[in-house]
Amino acid sequence: MSQRIVIDPVTRIEGHAKITIQLSDGGEVEDAHLHITQIRGFEKFVEGRPFHEMPSLMARICGICPVSHLMASAKACDALMAVRVPRTGTNLRRLMNLAQIAQSHALSFFYLSAPDLLLGMDAPPIKRNLFGIAEANPQMARDGVRIRSIGQQIIEMLGGKRIHPAWVVPGGVNEPLTAEKRDKMLAMMPEGLELALRWLDWFKGIHEQFHEEIATFASFPTMFMGLVDKQGNLEMYDGYLRFVDADGKIVVDDVPPEEYATYIGEAVEPYSYLKSPYYKPLGYPGGLYRVGPLARLNLVNACGTPLANRELTQFRARANTRSSFYFHIARLIEIVYSFEKMQQLLDDPEILSKQVRAYAAPNSLEGIGVSEAPRGTLIHHYKINESGAMVHANLIIATGHNNIAMNRGVMQVARHFIKDGQVNDGILNRVEAVIRAYDPCLSCSTHAIGHMPLLIEVVDPKGAVVAEVKR
Repeated sequence: MSQRIVIDPVTRIEGHAKITIQLSDGGEVEDAHLHITQIRGFEKFVEGRPFHEMPSLMARICGICPVSHLMASAKACDALMAVRVPRTGTNLRRLMNLAQIAQSHALSFFYLSAPDLLLGMDAPPIKRNLFGIAEANPQMARDGVRIRSIGQQIIEMLGGKRIHPAWVVPGGVNEPLTAEKRDKMLAMMPEGLELALRWLDWFKGIHEQFHEEIATFASFPTMFMGLVDKQGNLEMYDGYLRFVDADGKIVVDDVPPEEYATYIGEAVEPYSYLKSPYYKPLGYPGGLYRVGPLARLNLVNACGTPLANRELTQFRARANTRSSFYFHIARLIEIVYSFEKMQQLLDDPEILSKQVRAYAAPNSLEGIGVSEAPRGTLIHHYKINESGAMVHANLIIATGHNNIAMNRGVMQVARHFIKDGQVNDGILNRVEAVIRAYDPCLSCSTHAIGHMPLLIEVVDPKGAVVAEVKR
């Protein structure tokens, strides 16, 4: 008798999702899907609003990564005004974006994934949370909270508050940086860097214990996409799109962000509200690619900062950098990069310049903004009418780029670990963990402490529930 396993909700991710696994009569995995069960309405309900409201409106998409939407939205509005943001305004935006990268990566690694990495995939569910981390390794818990706190403090010092700061605006930012705030930020950089390197070294020492997970967590050839600068180095705020194949060979390079639609198409599936972007020349679904920390490290020539460059070289010496399990180490390397790069920006005397914003009315009816969010490349595409009111918005959220790969990852993990229809909590946790490796952000948060809610139903061919397991 065939069986259907449902994991609902997927735990320790940002948002709501479920996983369904269809077993054959022999208990083997026939099919598996990740279902995103919430719907975004932002593309429609911003229609008719003045374009200059878009950064603040779009930041409300998410309370976890509002800064990322601020960046992409403001850049799209810059294009609508056809202005060049002053250099200091651009660098201040970069500074806030890097703080967002650092704090978000810390949340993903220490709060959501470290319970599996420190305690083990088979640890009791009641322990697999931040409180379990604090009990087993108080230093890890403290350091994770501190790294995130540093990033959030920088966002607050720049924007006035940690969540939904209104400081990034069309044309630049609305207030220059003071020397006092700069000095406070600089004083935090050595500590942040030290903590990031400590846990990067720790992860490098333990990751090989997870050889099965490395081999099966979406470990297959795909393309990778992300932004690079003019030298082909890591670029979080601006630059050009690059696609590379599974071996790191450049497929297409130097793509101006405004030409993204030449290479990226979007498909929809009936089982999910999350769109499935794909590489147009290869069609759907064959044109799958990945974005985010792992993708960025697989496609750049270098990071561009000394310590991150060193870690990138060591990372690339590994035999298998295709595995999505390595999103975890990539996040830690990018935290190192973020603190190094923020230090460089803050050391520039021009960071205190008063020239931080350009002013203009709409000069173009279409604008595209692209930047790197913690989870990958984020695209905002706007069209306005002659009066500056929004008539169209298309958003390609970073997590969406990974949708096809996440689904195939679920299938790969399920087929490897589920045999003869036998499942246990450790197996189900691994199916969830492959999704956590991507750190998907689905606009609002789902967290569980203690006994995480989980329902598994075994359904007969007629749809009747014949067995049920609750956690």
